[in-house]
Amino acid sequence: MSYVALYRKFRPDNFADVKGQDHIVTTLKNQIISDRVGHAYLFCGTRGTGKTTVAKLLAKAVNCENPTEGNPCGVCPTCKAIAAGASMSVVEIDAASNNGVDNVREIIDEVAFPPADAKYRVYIIDEVHMLSIGAFNALLKTLEEPPGYCIFILATTDPQKIPITILSRCQRYDFKRITTDTIADRLEELTSIEEVSVEPRALRYIAKAADGSMRDALSLLDQCLAFNYGKELTYNMVLDVLGAVDTAVFGRLFEAVATQNVLGCITILDEAVTQGRELGQLVNDFILYLRNLLIVISADDPWSILDVSDENREILKKEASLTDMSALIRYIRIFSELSAEIRYSPAKRVLTETALIKLCKPEMESDNSALLDRIRVLEEKLAKGIGPAVMPVDMTAMLNMQASGAVSYTETNTPEVSLPAALPEDIQAVKENWSRIVMGAEGPAKSLLKSVYPSITADNRLKLVVHDKVSGGRLESDGGKAAITKLLNEYTGKDVGYVVEVLPADGSMDAGSPNILGMRSINIDVVTESKEEVGYV
Repeated sequence: MSYVALYRKFRPDNFADVKGQDHIVTTLKNQIISDRVGHAYLFCGTRGTGKTTVAKLLAKAVNCENPTEGNPCGVCPTCKAIAAGASMSVVEIDAASNNGVDNVREIIDEVAFPPADAKYRVYIIDEVHMLSIGAFNALLKTLEEPPGYCIFILATTDPQKIPITILSRCQRYDFKRITTDTIADRLEELTSIEEVSVEPRALRYIAKAADGSMRDALSLLDQCLAFNYGKELTYNMVLDVLGAVDTAVFGRLFEAVATQNVLGCITILDEAVTQGRELGQLVNDFILYLRNLLIVISADDPWSILDVSDENREILKKEASLTDMSALIRYIRIFSELSAEIRYSPAKRVLTETALIKLCKPEMESDNSALLDRIRVLEEKLAKGIGPAVMPVDMTAMLNMQASGAVSYTETNTPEVSLPAALPEDIQAVKENWSRIVMGAEGPAKSLLKSVYPSITADNRLKLVVHDKVSGGRLESDGGKAAITKLLNEYTGKDVGYVVEVLPADGSMDAGSPNILGMRSINIDVVTESKEEVGYV
């Protein structure tokens, strides 16, 4: 006999073997025992959680000649025929390939005749959401009032696509993702039956990789056992087969990112690629690692949520101290965007390296999360005494002017800019919504706002600061002022006016026009035509 895959070989033959769905199993068993079986069921849930398995068990249980506490006996002729797929009374249909009106009409014609070899005629329609609208309409009346000997069991991974008229005629059961502990225990049980030696750590990693799907877990285990046939299955072997990366690598990678070590990030990535690791898997696993760090920082009792060992707890605590919540959210956003892009890209490595450099260089972005990350890095460097206590008001613009030789920054005893203790309510609203205001602009207004930073006047009015007269003129023109005022009013809910300030042509900056996005005291010393070494943080 040919080899049978583990997920087929160990498919549950009674309700007791169905793992992780106790709320459904108990209900169905009670219905069978009390003879209160419904005429239409809808089983919803992600792949590999037991929908089809429970449907077949229900079909066997209602037709079994000798049921025991709601379970099929498995030995009577009816149970054996259903298990072998030879029963004419239990029909399993794949709606993905039989989704037309004619297919449903065949079912309706068959329903008119009672079963010849069983008590109930059971129709199991898998992936029912794939049926066409016409097919759903044809099924509607039969599903509402079928003969007493007919049961419909509909299974789907996407219940949102099913018409409400169908949903209202069915008893709906939602299958949950199976927990890592439940999957790991089941895998340990099955490897014991198969007499295979496997490290518990390896089984647990497979259980995590299955993402709540028992069938996926058994398929992964089958794959790993085949690759290492006749040997003990170890954790490192599982990583090799699945192209995954050890969590210790993510710790090193995160430390490199947190310390802005671009070379370290690229080196770690190169090691992973050299070892044959799959970059898409690495990206997704790193997102989960960052998610764990975010929970450590933000939750009062993170260990009730995170499933990690005591050793890994201490590591996560240490690494969480290297960053803050806003930086982690920024990291997760960038890598989530990468995860979507990398799937079909032929240049996976280049995209991953670019994302890592972006993590290490917050100045490459202009949104609030990147700004906060830049401030965090600046404060850490100042605390360590690295670099002069100088921070440009508009980093991008000042870097451009520095590159052209127009300005340089040195440590001097210039007066400190005095900012109000609290911004006025309307300007505070502009500050909080600035990135949305810029992104919400269209056409010329958007490019114009990208060259502007918001500030505040001495009498607490909004000031928009630009670096050239042309942009200043566009800001003050009737068309530009109307478009930008409309944007400001939409995002703040107030009638916000503004004044415009154009910085001098020589590149010097007005110390009285601080960038309110940073909202910090700023020491600025502008030296024109300087040939000295530029020092800035």
